[in-house]
Amino acid sequence: MASEYLKWKYRDVRPESPTERSAAEKRKNWWHYHKWYILLGGVLALALADIGWHALGIGETVPDYQIAYVGTNPLPSDTTKAVEAAFAVLGADANGDGKVVVKLNQYARTGGDSADAASYAAAAEVRLLGDIEKCDSFFFLLEDFETFQTGYDVLSRLDGSQPAPDESAELAVRWGDCPALSVFDLGAYSENLLGQTVSGSSGELVADLYLARRSVRADRTSGSAEACEALWKALMEGVATR
Repeated sequence: MASEYLKWKYRDVRPESPTERSAAEKRKNWWHYHKWYILLGGVLALALADIGWHALGIGETVPDYQIAYVGTNPLPSDTTKAVEAAFAVLGADANGDGKVVVKLNQYARTGGDSADAASYAAAAEVRLLGDIEKCDSFFFLLEDFETFQTGYDVLSRLDGSQPAPDESAELAVRWGDCPALSVFDLGAYSENLLGQTVSGSSGELVADLYLARRSVRADRTSGSAEACEALWKALMEGVATR
């Protein structure tokens, strides 16, 4: 009698027939081995789309006019909005999107000797230089227009002509001396320049700031130059010049 071992050794072994998986099981198995590739690819695609979206300016509101504010302290947000609204009333839809949008870019050099103040001032300077280089802002709202012109040499006379070297006359006009702007009631702001909740008059805050314009040169001009010139003419209506 054959031993049990020999029976086991020479047993008739037949491979089991492969089990056919359902479509759902196949999909589940495929997802198990490929899900991380799909997820990583999706994240990468979203990141690239976001970069392209912002690079093309898709979905962003493009301002018709831009104003560069340069002063010691930043303007309160309520004052900024009031200034933008005043310009928008006098402006026109320059880019044809059906609305008049004005953007005030703040480049404040916050006073003080702290490291934070120095960093803030340095960052503002870099952003201002970028604005000047790209000709973003046609209009300037300045605390000290003479020092600004000495440092950057980008302003023209009020009539748009080129100033002589070191000339400061007729380069700017006080907001309070500009009838087209001084008639606006800019309302109050709800915080002071330090971010504290103290109301004040936006009109009084900007009354002694100087309004100036970019010098237009053949190779250096802002977008919508004709619309900017038209708005500047409206702003200068009634301004007394020497």
